[in-house]
Amino acid sequence: MRRPSRAPGLDRLQDTRLFKEFAYLDGSWTASASGQVIAVTDPGTGAWIGSVPALTAAESETAIEAASRAFPAWSARLPQERAKLLRAWFDQIVQHREDLAVLMTVEQGKPISEARGEIDYAASFVEFYAEEAKRANIESVTSHLPGAAMTVSRAPMGVAALITPWNFPSAMITRKAAAALAAGCTVVIHPSKETPFSALALAELAERAGLPRGVVNIVTGEATEVVPPMTASPLVRVLSFTGSTEIGRLLYQQSAGTIKSLILELGGHAPYLVFADADLDRAVDAALSAKFATSGQDCLAANRILIERPVYQAFAAKFAERVASLSVGIGLSDPVIGPLINEKAVAKQEAQISDAQARGVTVLTGGSRHAAGPLFFEPTVLSDVPHDALIFREETFGPIAALSPFDSEEEAVALANATEYGLVAYLHSTDTARIARVTRRLEFGMIAVNRTKITGAPVPFGGCKQSGLGREGSRLGMEAFMDVKYVCQEVS
Repeated sequence: MRRPSRAPGLDRLQDTRLFKEFAYLDGSWTASASGQVIAVTDPGTGAWIGSVPALTAAESETAIEAASRAFPAWSARLPQERAKLLRAWFDQIVQHREDLAVLMTVEQGKPISEARGEIDYAASFVEFYAEEAKRANIESVTSHLPGAAMTVSRAPMGVAALITPWNFPSAMITRKAAAALAAGCTVVIHPSKETPFSALALAELAERAGLPRGVVNIVTGEATEVVPPMTASPLVRVLSFTGSTEIGRLLYQQSAGTIKSLILELGGHAPYLVFADADLDRAVDAALSAKFATSGQDCLAANRILIERPVYQAFAAKFAERVASLSVGIGLSDPVIGPLINEKAVAKQEAQISDAQARGVTVLTGGSRHAAGPLFFEPTVLSDVPHDALIFREETFGPIAALSPFDSEEEAVALANATEYGLVAYLHSTDTARIARVTRRLEFGMIAVNRTKITGAPVPFGGCKQSGLGREGSRLGMEAFMDVKYVCQEVS
């Protein structure tokens, strides 16, 4: 059977060796013993990109065993040696920035400028943890027992299973893997089947950087097939997952049998609060970024835009006008809004709009599929959305902004907190006392005040309530892959 022609854009790769159609197990590029593959298509054009092995559960176990064999030598290396290899990996990522961005845009659909930004973001975690690897320190303990000397240290847990999503296919790998590797763990990575090529390219660059055999493994395939061995295996000591709260709950249950340490970065339902004293133009600008980055397919996306009534109409008019002018197209043409990842995502946009319209909301702009292609959706603004609407109760993960007014600070905080999620909240005000009061009362792990961008390698990323467990980034991100070890020695 003749293969279809490749998706447009792959011909822009300067280093074609970065495009891999194999899994990466124990230092070898591997096909599945079953011969089964998963086809990957460009969400922007529908064109075939390539295929990756649909590995079996047994092959997932092979990757775990390889990581377990590699762990003693890797964890025994001096931190400075691990740091040097991570730095070499960082250099490789920076050197191949454009190719990595092109690969990401072709398989994920995001605008090429956003993809370049994600590669920079991904590289920053590798650079940060290359330095942090040398600082896995802990406070000493002054002995409270006579004749005893006490030491407290950190030790790597062992094999780390990393399960990563399609919306940030490079950065979610490096944020987890660089921290785990710096800590002295070895890793088994399962990338989303929608975006495996970004993960495989990173593995190719890790190999070029000199990371030893078995330290990094990429397990491609269906999650239902290859993830259960990761949750069941006693060799896997820590599991890190980014994705939906629903799947996070399932992994939590499946990991209970082996009492794994879990790092879960789950769903978000971010409120975006605009008070009447805010700089309205700044609030509008920031809302565009908070809502429409990655075409709205972001757990940090502003899902509930709440505006104090005196400025509600002015904000809505300015915002809708700006949204109506956002460009839409395939990622390599560098629009503001690219395609959604699949048909299910588009159908979710339609369901939320249909529900909202049944409740009498006003569609200020957009509201339908876009003519650019079957997976494109118009950037949309809904006004006067009631709080029981579907879009106010679940993540949208698409380019729909839902606006609703509030009348008091007390009401704003209550509305913001009225969700099982607690990842991020946005706040716009020029009243410093109000900022202090509201940030103290918001039940979210991260709060952005008068801005949108707040993430980065040096800061702890994560939420509370059902948005997850633990933190990624910062020194806490590396410590999540380490156990505390206490030794009390008789010296008298």
